[in-house]
Amino acid sequence: MSRPVIGIATQTLEAIPGELPPCWIMGQKYVHALRSSGAIPWLIPLIPDDLSTLREIYQRLDGIFLTGGVDVDPSQYGEHRASYCGRTDPPRDAVEIQLIRWSLVDRKPILAVCRGIQVVNVALGGNLFQDVASQRPGSIKHDYFPTKEAPARDYLAHSIRTMQGSRLRAYLGEAPVLVNSMHHQAIKNLAPGLVVTAVAPDGVIEGVEGSNGHYLLGVQWHPEELTDRDGGMQELFTSFVRAATPVNP
Repeated sequence: MSRPVIGIATQTLEAIPGELPPCWIMGQKYVHALRSSGAIPWLIPLIPDDLSTLREIYQRLDGIFLTGGVDVDPSQYGEHRASYCGRTDPPRDAVEIQLIRWSLVDRKPILAVCRGIQVVNVALGGNLFQDVASQRPGSIKHDYFPTKEAPARDYLAHSIRTMQGSRLRAYLGEAPVLVNSMHHQAIKNLAPGLVVTAVAPDGVIEGVEGSNGHYLLGVQWHPEELTDRDGGMQELFTSFVRAATPVNP
């Protein structure tokens, strides 16, 4: 067997006059989590207007990993932007949605975290809360974003409950699991082809999987920050890499 190549779409960093031209960036922790799990990470440029090149990149991949980042633009699910919607990156939306749709056809494994679970839902026809606190009264706090005063990305903010028979239950166990939480958007209406596999105490969807056996797994938290302390979080990456590993004839 050879090591699987896992694609990771980047995110736009706007030009800083006098300092930087426009850049494509991605957090190192995602790359290291995949690399240490046996994968070869491949960072993907945001080129939605060059589908032939994007397709050539896609064809060299064994799986797709979708990371956290800025908000999914509401235009992608047919809504107008509300005042509480944050910064968006339309080229990233377009590239990730295209990669997801190609992967669904070819049944390439997908692992999605935080923003990733949201863009999967949108790609399959669902929509999002543009801001959980504003649109879902009674919700607990989910937006524990790091600051200079409290920079920890591994802070365990709340529990989740996994569903019986799910991959998440197999990896994380039956008992409530504590997770970190760095999001203000979340799945609103679940897309066809997905099933809910984890929820927060307030009912916000924290995990989804594909309904047809395809390895499609999304979580609303950031397991890449927890792999060194929690074997179940590491298993999310290990199982994904295993599913994406090509078997030589």
